[in-house]
Amino acid sequence: MKKNICLAAGLFLLVFVWANPGFAADKIGFVNMQEVIQTSTAGKKAAEEFKGILAKKQDSIKAAENELKKMKDELDKQASVMTAAARSEKETAYQRKLRDYQLLVDDTNKELQRRDQEYSQKLIPEILKAVRAIGEREKYTLIMDYSTMPLPYHDKAADVTKKVIEEYNKQQNAKK
Repeated sequence: MKKNICLAAGLFLLVFVWANPGFAADKIGFVNMQEVIQTSTAGKKAAEEFKGILAKKQDSIKAAENELKKMKDELDKQASVMTAAARSEKETAYQRKLRDYQLLVDDTNKELQRRDQEYSQKLIPEILKAVRAIGEREKYTLIMDYSTMPLPYHDKAADVTKKVIEEYNKQQNAKK
């Protein structure tokens, strides 16, 4: 008897919840944060700065690489006429340069990753303000980022990425 009453109450509650017209008013939007970062004015500016830093770093890596190659070629050419002690000394110098080169590449990669994170951390809070503004203005219940979380399906009509880019650019221009 108690079981039937609980079952009936549960069914009644489910019907009441599903029939509630408030659920029909829920509005869900989708945004691609990566696209916003890459195509917004501030994102493009950050990308240009990043490219400048990358170019400088690549130049120093290329110079170190050329010097390393030159040392290797010299060692290979002169190996047959060198004494064992001289060859050992040149090989040690080459190994030292190779280690320095590898450290340079590793440090450069870490610095570039750090810079990329800094740019993202600088941009994302401002982008989220634009997302919130659109969500509040257009009465969205939820706006999800589909660039970080794969979604099996979402309605393209509910994609607010372009609106977020426009809003974010407008906010950035207002700050200037």
